[in-house]
Amino acid sequence: MRILSVNLGSSSLKLDLWTAGSPAPLTRVAARGIGEQRGSVDVDGETADRPALGDHAAALQALLPHLRDLDRVERIGHRVVHGGPHRRTAWVDDGLLQNLRELTPLSPVHLPPAIAVMEACRERFPRIPQAAVFDTAFHAGLPARAREYAVPAAWREGGIRRYGFHGIACADAVSALGDDLAPRTVLLHLGAGCSATALQSGRSVDTTMGFTPLEGLTMATRSGDVDPGVLVYMLRERGLDVEALDHALNRDSGLRGLSGYSDDMKTLLADQQRPEAALAVEVFCYRAAKAVAALAVGLQGLDQLVFTGGIGEHGAEVRERIVGHLHWMGLELDDDANAAHGPVISTRASRVSLRVVAVDEGREIARETAALE
Repeated sequence: MRILSVNLGSSSLKLDLWTAGSPAPLTRVAARGIGEQRGSVDVDGETADRPALGDHAAALQALLPHLRDLDRVERIGHRVVHGGPHRRTAWVDDGLLQNLRELTPLSPVHLPPAIAVMEACRERFPRIPQAAVFDTAFHAGLPARAREYAVPAAWREGGIRRYGFHGIACADAVSALGDDLAPRTVLLHLGAGCSATALQSGRSVDTTMGFTPLEGLTMATRSGDVDPGVLVYMLRERGLDVEALDHALNRDSGLRGLSGYSDDMKTLLADQQRPEAALAVEVFCYRAAKAVAALAVGLQGLDQLVFTGGIGEHGAEVRERIVGHLHWMGLELDDDANAAHGPVISTRASRVSLRVVAVDEGREIARETAALE
């Protein structure tokens, strides 16, 4: 079975062509910088700068001609960041699209472009079955103690709860680890978005992202955890409106907010002679380590820490600093293995296995789409 995986980010779109069960795609194309002044298009690793595409639907039309054998595609799978009440992969139909439109307030950055791309694909490929693969589904079984906020019952009855995200990446990491997955594992997914997930025998029992992908760790431009009182204060006393507050928390915070000039970890690591860059790196690493320790409570111990995501897979110094904060828990890093980016980066004496795993969301989207009946 040949499957087209559609992986949509806030300013990016990746299209992968897979044969079901294969470890790598047949073809991979991507557009980045969507909606910005300049962007890029990548075709099988060859990148070309270009004026950015206005929206994700336009990016889809620009990328499709670069995919070979589109007439042989049998299914299309779409990454959908927020599934609300959906607990598993589902076929895309009129009812599902209407349901997702009603859920857009939960993820206003990701859901509208995802819906637009799904509609464009249905128009372009009307006879090909299409599936929605939800980032939240992996965390659908969170226990109540990890799922519920301590807010009024009427809020909770209205759907205010912790959903969790990065589930597609988590599922692919679990598959990639296979028999090497330990019973009590924390996945630390570090990239533009960051999260940590506690896995008990491969099941999510707690995670740092919540009602939206804004909660939890310090990220590239997202704040992560902030005292809710700060938000009330900014609205009431500083005159921010809701849109300005949303933009500040999602676009101008995180590494960018702490440093004042960059959301790129490589840049900040190279600039640590600047106090603001050093602060951004230290907060990022400290908050990640603190989350690992906290999630160990839910697991009643820790057997394994797994680094994934762009920074997690390639940021040797970031991994070193995070593990350094956790040395008291028995984590010991093998410096040479860490510099080589794994896959195993712990010493033999380490009480906790440390690993680096390259995840591929497109592969998991294809796997889920192929399995849907």
